[in-house]
Amino acid sequence: MINVEILTIGNEILLGLVEDTNSNYLCRVVRGMGGRVRHVAVVRDEIDDIAEEVRASVARGADLIFTCGGLGPTDDDLTLAAIAKFADLRLEMNEAAKRIVAGRYHQLASKGYVPGPEMSDARLKMARLPEGALPIENPVGAAPAVVLEFGGARIVSLPGVPAELRTIIEGPLQTLLTGVFGRGSYRERQLVVECGDESELAPALRKVALAHPEVYIKSRASHFGSDVKFRILISASGASDDETEHQIDSAATDLNDALEDAGIKQQR
Repeated sequence: MINVEILTIGNEILLGLVEDTNSNYLCRVVRGMGGRVRHVAVVRDEIDDIAEEVRASVARGADLIFTCGGLGPTDDDLTLAAIAKFADLRLEMNEAAKRIVAGRYHQLASKGYVPGPEMSDARLKMARLPEGALPIENPVGAAPAVVLEFGGARIVSLPGVPAELRTIIEGPLQTLLTGVFGRGSYRERQLVVECGDESELAPALRKVALAHPEVYIKSRASHFGSDVKFRILISASGASDDETEHQIDSAATDLNDALEDAGIKQQR
């Protein structure tokens, strides 16, 4: 299974000014492609802090590392400089990235969104990448995404604007993601049970989870009460749709039996 780590970068998130929706979205993408997110971190806009988080992810053996944010034209957009520092690589003008950024500003200028298409120092900053990195076109914003292979990991740096990040993931980055994950399959199923106390569910869930370690089983609690209904999520990833469906069916059958033995009714 592909191990993934996500680093969200930005003081605005740590100050509570902006909600981190990117990590949640990427977790769902990875799960759906059959991978596993095992670490998520939020990092300040500091070169040393970012570099250290990337170093730690690589040291833990992550196959794929997403960084979110810090690719823009301002002085506090430091992600690529931090990655270059960690990897001991030069930060250099990338001609392919320069063409992407220049083309984007020509489009924006032609629509009157920016005063002109000239490549200022701030705009050129978005085309300076760690040596050997590959730029990925950003269909929505100006800063390209960046892919660097280093230390056995693929480091994919994405813009922090959610609309830009999602468009890149669902468009230009699909070829790379398919190559990383292969033809993964993800399935999930929900059961609703009539049970006012989650602790009564725990033995049944534990029994089935131990019998099916490849399947994730989780009850979702809200409050106590005689009228409470719990949702139980059963999810699994596999190499094919048939494999995943079989895992889900088998676990669901055992869970039905365990709930019946415990006297817990399902909502039909």
